Amino acid sequence: MGSGSEQQRGEDRCTANPHLIVNQQTATTTRAVSENWLTETCRGLTATLERLRVDRQLEEALTHDADPLHLAAVFGIDDTTAIRYATIARQLLQTPSEQHDPTSSNEPNGPNHP
Repeated sequence: MGSGSEQQRGEDRCTANPHLIVNQQTATTTRAVSENWLTETCRGLTATLERLRVDRQLEEALTHDADPLHLAAVFGIDDTTAIRYATIARQLLQTPSEQHDPTSSNEPNGPNHP
């Protein structure tokens, strides 16, 4: 995103603004960024707001022991959704990191594929 934006995460928050996306004008308030600012800033990016929202909720689940009660309280989501995110987080936490490391290659290894 542009230099004036920041995706705030969990304990890293340096603002009282509860919104996922803030800019220089909204960081010191509790207002959301404007729809026009968001549209201009996100134009041409592959990430969607839905993907950002899901990523934020999943990250919260991963960093808080996959606790569905915590997720429901923080995001105001229903029990079913909170349980689904917690289940996914538990599965990720139980999977060796090599299996879901985005930097690892999915290319086959072997004599024909060094």
